[in-house]
Amino acid sequence: MENRSDYVLVANDASRDLALMVAAELGLDFTEMIRRQFADDEIYHSFPADIAGKELLIIGSTHNESSHQELLDLIQGGRYYNASSINVIVPYLGYSTMERAKRGSFEIPKGVTRTRQIFRARPDFVAFVDLHSEAVLHAHTGDISTKHIWTGELVVDHLKKMNLGEFVLVSPDYGFSKQVAKLASLLDCPHTAADKDRYDTDKTIVSQVSNVVQGKTAVICDDMIRTGGSIIQTANRCLEAGATDVAVLATHLVMAGDARQRFLDSPITKVIGSDTYPGCVSDDLLEVYSVAPLLARILRSYLKM
Repeated sequence: MENRSDYVLVANDASRDLALMVAAELGLDFTEMIRRQFADDEIYHSFPADIAGKELLIIGSTHNESSHQELLDLIQGGRYYNASSINVIVPYLGYSTMERAKRGSFEIPKGVTRTRQIFRARPDFVAFVDLHSEAVLHAHTGDISTKHIWTGELVVDHLKKMNLGEFVLVSPDYGFSKQVAKLASLLDCPHTAADKDRYDTDKTIVSQVSNVVQGKTAVICDDMIRTGGSIIQTANRCLEAGATDVAVLATHLVMAGDARQRFLDSPITKVIGSDTYPGCVSDDLLEVYSVAPLLARILRSYLKM
């Protein structure tokens, strides 16, 4: 890195912990934004120093309304104060499963509209981690560099260090089977997919899993865990098909509502995931690895640091 003072790394409040680790990986100081809340709940933001001519790096998950808005404010603030470039990594993109509207439903495809808001704030580069759908990458007019960061290499390294014995990767549906097959090829292990049908917004039925799991540990893979309903059903089908143990692997550990308790009450012994979703830490159920080294590598490569 030629001149560390040319780079300023900030984060929205939700992604501060992850950004601190990215800064350490890059050998940069983390820059704390000045934040205050007024009596009427308006939020004050200020950069602590002049960023004109600097390369601004922003880490910001958009898992809720305030985090999404804060990311927009940071991008637009960087543009207002003439940063040389504005480079954004979104570890977790909120509404990412809403990338299209059903015909005649008049629903708003917020995966696209929210991502379009990020692009319209005029960053130079935006990277997303393990998107549910790459459709959102194209929600701009072609003047922004985008990247879809795949965490597969981190996952492979992590699984190889675990004592899982002989295992099979299982996709909870055929839609995610290509990603699971790619992982399986890197791990040199078998893979299969469950039969799943969705009959309501958050309700699914998993009917069966191939007996390729018989006598092995089934590792169910998905991009995210929200309520956990279909994953727990898939775990039960794996055990019925002869699996000796069941673990779960997902990048984004949303764990909404009572998902944690549902997993604790299930036959699943371990949930493995990353720290992309704010607040995720390892405990008796979760085994969390950090994407910070990968994010730092992406920024270093893109910016030629």
